[in-house]
This record gives sequence, structure tokens and C-alpha cells, in this order.
Amino acid sequence: MAQTMRPNPAAGGGLFATDGKPHPLQDTLLVVTLVLGVLAFITGLLFHSLHLLSSWAGLVGILTGAYGQWISVTTRQRFGLVLGLGASAVGFYLGLAHGGLFGGLFS
Repeated sequence: MAQTMRPNPAAGGGLFATDGKPHPLQDTLLVVTLVLGVLAFITGLLFHSLHLLSSWAGLVGILTGAYGQWISVTTRQRFGLVLGLGASAVGFYLGLAHGGLFGGLFS
């Protein structure tokens, strides 16, 4: 199993598995999921009045992360997507706990 952690010079020399090919859609979904996850997590944790932002950013982050996991190609993409999905889910649930997706619109 030691060979699994050895960088592969033919594949760009990275620690995570890569095939050396560009994957613009997967990389875009990775970045969007990470940004939405951080946004949802921070706003849900620190700013309770921004529950609309945290819940919607978390929901969209969960959806983009799930689609990104479905079409991901490399381990690097999957690793980042799992981090973004986790942050999005926590932010989404915190946003729901502080007021939800519609913020008392129907009350």
C-alpha cells in the first residue's frame, strides 16, 4: 500500500490521484461547492439573522456537491467535494434551525 501515497510523475506529480487531464466542469463544481459551503457554514454559525442566506447557500451547495460527486473523476475532486458538502449541510441545517428557507414568509 505504500505505492498509493507515492506521487506519480506521469500524472502531474500530485499527492492525490489525477489523470493529468483538464476537467473544467468538475473543477468548477468543486470550487462552487467549497465557496457555498464556507458561506453557509460561516453565516449559519455566526450570523443568525442571515438564516435565509445560510439555508439557501447550503441547499445549493448540497445540490452542486452531489452532482459534482456523481461526475467527479479524481480523488482530489472527491476530497474537496466532501469537505464542501459537509460545510454546506451544516450551514443548511443551522439556517433551518434559525428560521428556515423562507424566513417566516408563510407564518
